[in-house]
Amino acid sequence: MSETPSPIPLAGRDGLPYSVPMQLKPDQIERHLANLDDLKPVYLIAGDEHLLVVEASDAVRRRAREVGYGERDVLDVERGYDWNEFARSCASLSLFASRKLIDLRLPNGRPEKDGSAAIIDFCARPPPDTVLLITAMTWSRAHETKWVEAVQDVGVFCPAWPLKLPETVQWVAARAERAGLKLASDAVDALVARVEGNLLAATQEIDKLVLLTSNSGSQVLGAAELESLVEDSARFDVFKLADAMLQGDLARALRIAAALRAEGDQVPGLVPWLSGQLGMMVRLASAVEAGASADQALRAERGIWQARHPIYKGALKRGRVAFWEARLADLARVEKTGKGRLPWLDPWVELERTLAAIADPKIARAMT
Repeated sequence: MSETPSPIPLAGRDGLPYSVPMQLKPDQIERHLANLDDLKPVYLIAGDEHLLVVEASDAVRRRAREVGYGERDVLDVERGYDWNEFARSCASLSLFASRKLIDLRLPNGRPEKDGSAAIIDFCARPPPDTVLLITAMTWSRAHETKWVEAVQDVGVFCPAWPLKLPETVQWVAARAERAGLKLASDAVDALVARVEGNLLAATQEIDKLVLLTSNSGSQVLGAAELESLVEDSARFDVFKLADAMLQGDLARALRIAAALRAEGDQVPGLVPWLSGQLGMMVRLASAVEAGASADQALRAERGIWQARHPIYKGALKRGRVAFWEARLADLARVEKTGKGRLPWLDPWVELERTLAAIADPKIARAMT
């Protein structure tokens, strides 16, 4: 009886076999990149902590530019995406740069059958002088199928899981210190409670506090001083917009959107948090369709504060999984419009249409 031959290990760009599967936390990415002369062939950065995903992926893009990846192809995967476009990007040579970064964006973190096969094929035979960066703004253990294993075999998987309360407190304290803001421990606790664990909201509050305390020198802010400053600078923000959207309060959502527009906000800056909320709705609806109760689904979803459960339970009544997946795809189109990739459309009008479809399923059906 002949023995089954052992698989030949894949070789890296240095000719040596790849190391064991690599998984990093978002706060480890910068150190990992700084210690490399060249990037790994593939990076997958995914999760519902959108600020961590954005900053980790920005670090990869920045390092890629530093080591000579002068061309960047941005590929947005939407429903019905033609994966031949991905294959062409992998195969094409640039006239202007010798190295390329392929920036592949999966709104729902699921490339489906054709996409999974394409990514697995890329990992099996990474093109020379090409790095693939895959980002997804929603993630769960159920996403981690064979294509994710293929990524880890040759590259880096960086999941951005929601932080637990003690981790959030540490993160906010460190973020404030890096920004030059001196917060007492009770002020850190107050800020974490105010933003309900949302890191993007915390970052925005820290940035505002830095501006508001620019003349205070070495003053250490306590909880009372922090609350006073934050209240004085309160305004409409994307978090209130998301709540109005999920609560089905279309009139309020449109008023907030108009206020944000008047204050100079840009549509692409609003999309990450909104898409994260829709990704969460996809997961919650999937769990309910699989037989879980709304309460069970919410308890299983890490990072949702108890006080916010009624918002998501109410939203679950407005649509099944397909409804929320379609709205997530709508928001990806809004982001493309906001970034000028669909120049014949007005990004604020497209955002308002999407808000209407999310807030009212009847409007969503009329738009299809």
